[in-house]
Amino acid sequence: MKKNFESLYETLGGSYREENGHFIPDITLPEQTDYQIGKYGRMYLNYIKNHRRGRYTTLLTEGKLNTWLHEIDFEANEMLETIIHRLASERGIDENLKARDMLRWVTEMNNIKASAEEIVLQEVIYV
Repeated sequence: MKKNFESLYETLGGSYREENGHFIPDITLPEQTDYQIGKYGRMYLNYIKNHRRGRYTTLLTEGKLNTWLHEIDFEANEMLETIIHRLASERGIDENLKARDMLRWVTEMNNIKASAEEIVLQEVIYV
């Protein structure tokens, strides 16, 4: 099968290969990273897949999705730790309370973590 026309793709510098009588564009995806993605990176991925399709498609086709998810996950975890430490010190939740009243310490720390996580979700994930 001979091709006797030049497509826009070829005009712009693209090329084809012939397989079983069909012309297939020579297209390759850019190199991608393979970072392990944690909880917040997976939450962000789910969010952009369902609510920000353009951003998801752009990151995916540019080969930047894994790197972006890794950065989001890292940023969210750093922010979570910072907020937890700040809230604990503001509320006087420390090792002394842990030694005196373990149940109250656990209750307070769970409350602080839930509050900090809500802030992180609103500031980093669902934007």
